Amino acid sequence: MSDGEWHRLHPLTPLLRGGLFLLVMIGVLVANLRERLFELFFPIFTDLPSGAMPPDPVDFLFSHNLFLIAAGAVIVVLVILLAAFRLSWRFHTLRIGDDVEVRSGVLFRTHRRAPLDRVQGVNLTRPMVARLLGLAKLEVVGAGLDANVKLEYLSAKDADALRSDILRLASGRRLAEAGPGAVPGGSFVRATAEAVGSGIQGLVEGEDFSDAEPESIVRIPLGRLVASRVLSGSMLWLLGLVAAIIVAASISTVWLLFTVVPTFLAYGAYYVRSIARGLRYSIAPTPDGVRLTFGLFTTISEVVPPGRVHAIEVRQPLLWRPFGWWSISVNRLSGRSSTDSSTDQLAAVLPVGTTEDVERVLRILAPALPSDGWAQVIRDGVLGPVADDPYVTTPRRARILRPLSWRRNGALLTAEALFLRRGWIWRSLSIFPLARLQSVGLHQGPLARSMRTARLGAHVISGTVQTSVGVLDRDAALTLMEDTARATVAAAAEDRTHRWAG
Repeated sequence: MSDGEWHRLHPLTPLLRGGLFLLVMIGVLVANLRERLFELFFPIFTDLPSGAMPPDPVDFLFSHNLFLIAAGAVIVVLVILLAAFRLSWRFHTLRIGDDVEVRSGVLFRTHRRAPLDRVQGVNLTRPMVARLLGLAKLEVVGAGLDANVKLEYLSAKDADALRSDILRLASGRRLAEAGPGAVPGGSFVRATAEAVGSGIQGLVEGEDFSDAEPESIVRIPLGRLVASRVLSGSMLWLLGLVAAIIVAASISTVWLLFTVVPTFLAYGAYYVRSIARGLRYSIAPTPDGVRLTFGLFTTISEVVPPGRVHAIEVRQPLLWRPFGWWSISVNRLSGRSSTDSSTDQLAAVLPVGTTEDVERVLRILAPALPSDGWAQVIRDGVLGPVADDPYVTTPRRARILRPLSWRRNGALLTAEALFLRRGWIWRSLSIFPLARLQSVGLHQGPLARSMRTARLGAHVISGTVQTSVGVLDRDAALTLMEDTARATVAAAAEDRTHRWAG
């Protein structure tokens, strides 16, 4: 399908893309047939007095001899919907050439294009229903706000092969031969049978993709994953909520049912979703970048090409410290809108891991850093400070501004990256590869000027990584800013990661 010609998506695409509308229609039917459903599942309610429940639309149709007319209307609506879905599928095409292009729409046409040299990553998502049908959707991550190009849906094998082709083209190589593409499936019935059979076989055999998934460099035991969610910062809020429930139950239960209980259920849903997301976690290096896979029900497999990670942060909540656990998140272009709630989820590349796991993940996220220097980074930045601390830290005169974290509060510049270390209760280390750094700045308020301190800030794309550290000695911070600016220009001039195989 990467031969430069226009192709259609899988014939079952209309069924999945129109699934939300069908669910709404089912909800409307359930709402109107609730009396008969109550009679079927809860016979005790059939003894309610007349008028206790609203009139049943089905009885109305039978009593007025309108049942055949209603059935015919339903059939007409279904035929119109199927025709509209089919027409929408015929007008939804894709082309992989110098760009990834998608055209869609019948009355209002849309043409989206993602240049291959601006590709920030390729995500392959398999929702539960799509997995049963043997399908997947591909998302080409662009370099702008709401710039992603979505290809939904393709067969799982075609989606994985197409992802490899897009990454190969984006890496600077061109396909030696481009054979004619074929649209998967002939007739709709045959395509349905093949997709369902492939999906069921994949679920039974435990295979989600056509090629072998690379072996993960990190394994997260189930016990550690569950314990890390329970010991997260939200656990403190949950304990406070439990205390509020106990107090409310002894006073009144009216407001409890409408305020505290729904919040408690939301916390439960959050924990279940968070644990399910990490159950199939894997991270591994590949020739085209870092492959990250996660999700139990909806499986997402994304490949982040080299040079697409702009900032990295290693964090440790207070409750994780006795166990030596850490998490890692990154800043990178996601191509999603600012209101998309899944952006923060994609930022987490290591939900929970040991110090050894952190070092292994950092090595593949920032391969430009010397391999023999990561032990020093872990010792001084993650676990530090140590006796011979190389970081520029808070001066003695300003320790009152950081009474607990003045020793960990610091910054360090190397030939490849800028490191910002902070926090005593919630420890963190931010890493900024110089080739991705946009600029660096100093900030001073009235109090900082009086104490001759300054805040050093690294300017990268927005995300969850903390990008500044304060209460540094002013002169030392100024020298560090000037050195970082010069090193950033030199690193950007030598960077070739945008053509990692060219």
